Amino acid sequence: MAPNDRPSKPLPKDKEKRRRELERLKYERQAQKRAQAVSRARKRTAIVGAIVVVVAGIGAGTWAVAGTGHKKAAAKSPTASASAAPSSSASAGPKAGSAHLAGCSTPAAGKPGTKQWKTEPAMSISTTATYTATLSTNCGPITLKLDAAAAPHTVNSFAFLASQHYFDHVSCHRLTTGGLSVLQCGDPTGTGSGTPGYTIKDENLTAPAIKGGTYPAGTVAMANSGPNTNGSQFFLVYKDSQLPASYTPFGTITGGLDTLTKIAAAGTDNANATGDGHPLQTVVMNTVTVKKG
Repeated sequence: MAPNDRPSKPLPKDKEKRRRELERLKYERQAQKRAQAVSRARKRTAIVGAIVVVVAGIGAGTWAVAGTGHKKAAAKSPTASASAAPSSSASAGPKAGSAHLAGCSTPAAGKPGTKQWKTEPAMSISTTATYTATLSTNCGPITLKLDAAAAPHTVNSFAFLASQHYFDHVSCHRLTTGGLSVLQCGDPTGTGSGTPGYTIKDENLTAPAIKGGTYPAGTVAMANSGPNTNGSQFFLVYKDSQLPASYTPFGTITGGLDTLTKIAAAGTDNANATGDGHPLQTVVMNTVTVKKG
């Protein structure tokens, strides 16, 4: 046997033990990095994450959305990323549109608030009562019937935030007009990454209306950045939209669907993708109120 063919001499026990320890630490560091990468990717996923599937189906590229803005990814095969579906970090940031494209008026004077809460508000609604919400926008009122029985925590949170004037003077920062037809609102920062400081769990995901992968026109649902990450952002469906049953439906639009259609017809600035961006028609919720009965 040639010298180079000789088996390597085993390491002393203490050195072998040290080698194994170093390998274990290296593996743990790699695993930690992978876990952090997965966590960051999940945080980038915004409400409108499922929307990418739909948009990609009509030729759009994939977008990765960060919590404080957005970044366009190279074109690739369709994936369920955050910028295509209702998500809570889906927009590029505030951008003023026209106040009169859809026959709307100038928004009322005032600025969004900055209140934050550490925990979900205590339950203060009755699951057997009927609740209605009115979004008084500069484009006209949009009325909602809230489903307290099927989504009690979601309705309770929405009612609480409305009572705290959290939604007052907040613009609807995202509009999609492709395979996904929604107007997204509820973020005082206008960036798509704002939250009230707390999150609530998903509810009502087995509702028959969304079971087939379609959110019917008139649905009101929560935007999110992953399972059980609901905050204050919600979206209004103005036309049947293909979406996985991952977004808590908590009400239906009872008035103002025609207004939403006019806003959609005015178009979007395509900031995220074709047919996905800030509405060209500025839409501001001057006030939001919730009433029982």
